[in-house]
Amino acid sequence: MDIGILGPLAVRMNSVSVTPTAPKPRRVLALLVLNADRTVPVDTLVEELWGHQPPRSARPTLQTYILQIREMITAALAHDPDGSPPRTAKDVLLTVPGGYLLNSGGGVHDVREFERLSGMGYRAMDAEDYAAAAELLREALRLWNGPPLADVTPGPHLSTQARRLEESRLCALDQRIEADLRLGRHRELLAELTVLVSLYPGHESLCGQYMLALCRAGRRGEALDAYRRLRTTLVRTLGLEPSPPLAKLQRSILCAGPEHAVPATAPRVAAPRSDRLTQARLKQRSSGAAHP
Repeated sequence: MDIGILGPLAVRMNSVSVTPTAPKPRRVLALLVLNADRTVPVDTLVEELWGHQPPRSARPTLQTYILQIREMITAALAHDPDGSPPRTAKDVLLTVPGGYLLNSGGGVHDVREFERLSGMGYRAMDAEDYAAAAELLREALRLWNGPPLADVTPGPHLSTQARRLEESRLCALDQRIEADLRLGRHRELLAELTVLVSLYPGHESLCGQYMLALCRAGRRGEALDAYRRLRTTLVRTLGLEPSPPLAKLQRSILCAGPEHAVPATAPRVAAPRSDRLTQARLKQRSSGAAHP
């Protein structure tokens, strides 16, 4: 089974789609594939579909959706290559105590591949192998084709998972840019960072990277303007001043000259502080805004 979540939902077996078009069965399949090879409790599926006040018919209706997905799996299994062990839809979408389990049977799962590649990239960063880190993280980010589950109307559980995945993407993006800065690619990064700081105006780490790239490109005034815009956003929306590391970078740029070197790296900003505004924007984006 090949599973695509990092963009529109796409689930295929033997090159045949098993993705329902109706919104609620599609949501059921999305939750099952996000938790592939793990049990999803019936109560979780019911809450995803109907919230905290499900109708009396919730469980039999859920069973109908499961049956519809199994019918699509049955059609895909008819395309099994000769010699494959015989399977039924109930071998793929299992009823287990308390819930259902989707047996992916291997295949490509883009979230797992993203996590594998980004994890390797983070380890390369820790080892200061910035060229390898940049390439691994770039490869991980290529797996994204839009917001996670872009064509699925999410309930509470899918919304939480979509925000988690988008935050993972931002972390990988942050580290890939950091690796590129370490490799002296500041000029190549400027166009990308210009877009990113516009999309995430309160993200301090991205702003610090943008400031550093501008300063290295000889555009100190624009770097200081970027800091002022960030400070205005944080004060207006959160009542916060920029973090001490970012303020230190601003002072370094102010003092930069023949006798003062430009900082070697962007400041590292604690995630919980820098991401409050980002999280609010991600929640908005997961409800239907466009993806960069």
